[in-house]
Amino acid sequence: MFHPDSTGRDLTRDACGFDPGWLGALLAGEVRLDPRAALRMYHTVPLFTLGCWADERCRSLHGDRVRTYVIDRNINYTNVCTARCTFCAFRRDGDEDDAYTLSLDDIKEKIAELVAIGGTQILMQGGMNPHLPLSYYEDLLAGIKAAFPRVHVHAFSPPEFIEFVRFFDPPGDGLEAKLAYVFERLMKAGLDSLPGGGGEIFAHSVRRRIGLGKATAEEWLTVMRVAHRLGMNTSATMMFGHIEGVADRVHHMDLVRQWQDRSIADFARDGGGRYKAFISWPFQRENTPLGRLPEWDAADEQAFPGDVVAEGGESERFGKVVRVAGATDYLRTQALSRLYLDNVYSIGASWVTMGPHIGQVALHFGASDMGSVMMEENVVSAAGTTYCLTEAVLCRLIRNAGFLPAQRDNSYNLLRLHDGPEAPDRLVTDWSRQRARKLAIEGRQAPPAAVEVTVSAGIDRLAVQ
Repeated sequence: MFHPDSTGRDLTRDACGFDPGWLGALLAGEVRLDPRAALRMYHTVPLFTLGCWADERCRSLHGDRVRTYVIDRNINYTNVCTARCTFCAFRRDGDEDDAYTLSLDDIKEKIAELVAIGGTQILMQGGMNPHLPLSYYEDLLAGIKAAFPRVHVHAFSPPEFIEFVRFFDPPGDGLEAKLAYVFERLMKAGLDSLPGGGGEIFAHSVRRRIGLGKATAEEWLTVMRVAHRLGMNTSATMMFGHIEGVADRVHHMDLVRQWQDRSIADFARDGGGRYKAFISWPFQRENTPLGRLPEWDAADEQAFPGDVVAEGGESERFGKVVRVAGATDYLRTQALSRLYLDNVYSIGASWVTMGPHIGQVALHFGASDMGSVMMEENVVSAAGTTYCLTEAVLCRLIRNAGFLPAQRDNSYNLLRLHDGPEAPDRLVTDWSRQRARKLAIEGRQAPPAAVEVTVSAGIDRLAVQ
């Protein structure tokens, strides 16, 4: 697709120092981006040009017409956690006034609200709570499936599975066998797919400083490999914009791509799973220990310490300053992920942290999916930055970006194509009542006023607790 600037240049084909033939092959999916070229792209290619390249690659995979979203609810079943992640404002030790673990009845009530507005999926994750037996999770999943057999359960995360192995000491020779035992028990109870939470940054130098007590990169990737072997699809994530270097982001993407290659080669013929999506977002610093570090000042230091360490050097300042990512850094990183992850189907826009309109712009920087009409979110909300949108607003953002909005399921099958007069955004007569609002969260904070969620002519209001 042609992307001219004000001078009429075709920025999609402006090679910016890269070989034009190689670039054309990259955008067509015929060659791969390597780490060195990816790092060079990030630092040298103008933002809009990089976005055009990612957009062309996205259009070659998903077409020019449709961009998707899902209606789900993010249920954080407990905030009690043994990890000491310095970027987290959500976790509790268990004896605080606002520590909690939800009962099956609590969760069923939340799912009933989701189903009432046309939701198809729950994203259920929590802290790593040592007091919960394996039977809690089995009973939870079985109870959900008995009450809501058609709701897709996208639940837990690799760090939670690593703690399941530590807490429950399942039978098996080695980590993969122990993980498989837990997976099979939970899949039998009702687990459908595994989200990519806890990915953060894989680089050991960074991970050991920000994710104390959390799964290592090797453990995280091994959990996903076992899930893929057992036929389960997953997603992958990356949280950036803290102490890491840009090369660490590329390294993270490279490991996702490498392990995806392995899953496809080893399991695809037998119906194995794979990473269906990759979602990245910037670190939200409010209320977190990591966020109390001073902001890096480029005027005082020629190179960011994280970049120095990520590229093989040493810096006494590493881990002592943060480089928070803004909209430009986010869009550049997301665009690079679309170009790098040639074996991952979908790139998701992170409007939840970046805000609705940056999420909309992200649809022209390689994203094919706007994520969720999110009724609830507690982890990022605890750090102070989370938005809530109605389905109508989400559809309008997609349509105004030049695409046709469509509701999808977890496998990215289209459920509803909104091309007629009954589309959620076309039913709205007063857009002043559709403003973005902050989400309610569990704990001692009082919930906000009711959040309107427009799904169809027959559903017009839902109070989110």
